[in-house]
Amino acid sequence: MRIAILGATSHIAKGLIAGLTARPEYVLLLYARNHVRVEEFIKCYAGSRGEVLPMDVFGEQSCDVVINCIGIGDPGRLKNEVETIFRLTEAWDNRILQFLSRAPETLYIHFSSGAAYGVDFSQPVGTGSRAQFPLNALTFADFYGIAKLNAEAKHRAASSLNIVDLRIFSYFSRFMDLNTRYLLSDIVVSLQQDHEFLTTPTDIVRDYVHPEDLLALVELIIARRSLNAAYDVYSLNPISKFELLRCFAEWFGLKYRVASDVEIVSATGMKDHYYSRNTSAMEIGYQPKYDSLTCLRSEIELILGIPDC
Repeated sequence: MRIAILGATSHIAKGLIAGLTARPEYVLLLYARNHVRVEEFIKCYAGSRGEVLPMDVFGEQSCDVVINCIGIGDPGRLKNEVETIFRLTEAWDNRILQFLSRAPETLYIHFSSGAAYGVDFSQPVGTGSRAQFPLNALTFADFYGIAKLNAEAKHRAASSLNIVDLRIFSYFSRFMDLNTRYLLSDIVVSLQQDHEFLTTPTDIVRDYVHPEDLLALVELIIARRSLNAAYDVYSLNPISKFELLRCFAEWFGLKYRVASDVEIVSATGMKDHYYSRNTSAMEIGYQPKYDSLTCLRSEIELILGIPDC
C-alpha cells in the first residue's frame, strides 16, 4: 500500500513515519519543503525507508492513502503569521481534493484540531458540543479553529469521497521540536538545562495522545478505508497541569515555581479543559492503551535518555 504523507517534517508526521515504516506492507511517499530534514530523520528512525519528494510534485505519483500533516506547528510563529493558516490550509486541502477527484478510491486523512470546536473550553467538549466563535468580534485566537472547521465542512460536503478528519487536542512524542513554545517543550527544556520552570497559578487540563495510539487509530482508518467522518482523538485519561508538574518533580527532579506574571504563548486562546469526551472513534475499534501521564513519562524519558526501569 502506497501512503503519501504531506508535511513530513511535522511533529505528528514524524511519529507516523517511524511507526508506518516498521510495517513492510507500506510504501511511504514523504513530501516536504525541506527534504534534507526528512532524509536525516528517516536515516535515524526509519531505516531510510521512504521516498522523499518536494511538495510541488504531489499528485504526480499514485497512492492509496494521503495523510495531510501540513500546518504551522509553532504557536509563537502561528500567532505572528495567523492569516497564513487560511491560505495554507485552503491551498493544500483543495489540491488534495482535486487529486481525489481523479482517484476517488483514495483515502484522505486530514489532521484537524480540537480548536475547530471554537473558543469555549470551560468544560471538555463532547458529542453534543457546537462550534462557538464570536462572529462579530473575531480575533487572531479564532482564526486557526475557523480554518480547520472550514476544511471539515468541505469534507462532509464531499460525502462520496473517503475523507477522515482527526481532531487533535494534545499530542506529545520524543520527536517534538523543543524550540516551539508549548507547555511540554518549555518543561523539557527546563529539565535539560536544569532551570526553574515558571508557570501561572491557573490550572488547566490536557489530553496527551501517545504516538502508538495515534498510529493505531490511523491504521484502523486505513483498514476501513470507505469512510467520510470526523473523530476526536483522545487518550485513556487527561491530566491537569499541576498533577503533571508534581509527578515531574518526583520523577525527573523538575524545579518549578508559580508566578502571576508569566507570559503565555497561545495562538488559539486560553483553554482550561482542552479535551474531548466524544469517543465516537470507538465505533471503528479505537481503544487507546495509554493515558496522558504514561505518554508523557515514557516519551520524556526517551528525550532525556533515561532507560526503561
